[in-house]
Amino acid sequence: MPPLIADRKHPSSVTISVYEGRPAGRHAAIPQGSLLRRVYAPRAFDALAFSMATYAMPLLVLATTNSASLTGLAFALEWIPRVAAFGLAGDLVDRRGAAVVCFVASLTRGLLVAAGTAVLIVLPQGTAETVTVMALAAATGALTQFSFIANEAVGAIVSRRAETKAHRVQSVLIGIDQTATLTGPVLGGVLLLAGPSRMLAVLSALSFLAAALALQTPPTPLRSAQGGASQRGDGLKVGWLTLRALPVLSWLVAGLAISNLALALLQSASPIIVVERFGLSTAAVGTLWSAAAASTLLAVAACRIALNRLGLWGVGVVCSTVAAAACLALSQAPTYTTYAVLMALFMAGDGGLTVVLRTLRSLLIPPAVFGSTLSLTILLLLLPFPIAGIMVALTPPSALDHVIAVCGALQAVALALAFLRLRADPVLRTADSQAQATV
Repeated sequence: MPPLIADRKHPSSVTISVYEGRPAGRHAAIPQGSLLRRVYAPRAFDALAFSMATYAMPLLVLATTNSASLTGLAFALEWIPRVAAFGLAGDLVDRRGAAVVCFVASLTRGLLVAAGTAVLIVLPQGTAETVTVMALAAATGALTQFSFIANEAVGAIVSRRAETKAHRVQSVLIGIDQTATLTGPVLGGVLLLAGPSRMLAVLSALSFLAAALALQTPPTPLRSAQGGASQRGDGLKVGWLTLRALPVLSWLVAGLAISNLALALLQSASPIIVVERFGLSTAAVGTLWSAAAASTLLAVAACRIALNRLGLWGVGVVCSTVAAAACLALSQAPTYTTYAVLMALFMAGDGGLTVVLRTLRSLLIPPAVFGSTLSLTILLLLLPFPIAGIMVALTPPSALDHVIAVCGALQAVALALAFLRLRADPVLRTADSQAQATV
């Protein structure tokens, strides 16, 4: 693995120094207690809030406006601030520490959602209510990404410590994320049946709990730039230089970015398809995503075993094939049951690809620039999400099947090209041996 933090061919690269002994912010001194209190509990509450914000906010828009176009537009408005926040989020985590970033983001999200809940109770149905819901979708999307980056950095640093078994920590974190993805859509869909204010009140409470627990997280290494005060773009610049030095990761991120257009389209269009085409309730949409999350959880467990036999490349190829085939078949699903089964297969394949990406990411990215490089990779992976929302807003519901089929074909081609390029890469073989040693 090349120990590059900045590209030597670029004299303007930022020089990085790490202060391992310096606490990551005033509140981040290592507390007494187990990993459950310091790492897993904060991650669990924030992951559940993340899941509800991701899957339930488009449902909230559909429930309050009864408009497919506004649902797609809300999905785009939810993801545009998320994408825009990543550069700043990663840089803040590297410079101020994960505990402070997670605390401030979760607390602000809780306050905004609580205020939005009160406003929706007072406002009558109409334009003002629609504007409030759309603004909440955008604000919660951006703040959620700050806390997500902070929690990812904490998990990576704890995994790297000599006394910690990296694979055990990462497996627990993936399990927490997938359990939250399993629970969040159903919880959001059921609460919406009781009223939008109840769903938002629970989301606000989860955010406050995540903020309180964030103060218990361990410190993360802080980064400083030589030559005085840093510029706003330093975080993305450092992440870009690091990603360029790791071509294996670059190719995988490129393939998954195109693949994510299909995932984003399905996330945006599924509420419309389930409610309008199949004539079911918002609870059925939540059940759909929870079943998909359950299949993802099983796929993640299976991939850990399969890594010993197939390696990262083999697991990636199998999961790519499953995801692309399921996406192409989804465009022809005749019933809700068929749609739910195919969605579960699609998300299982996508979950396996996530294991491959996260394993390579944790093994290859240097600790001092993890936040910045993680932010850049996620930024590239999430750029398709607002694009998908706009596509759904502009596409008549009757034509969504054709758009899904085209995205499935693009996904198949992109993943095939990416894994063909990675097949003979020596860095991937080295990462395979390291990954198998920790499983």
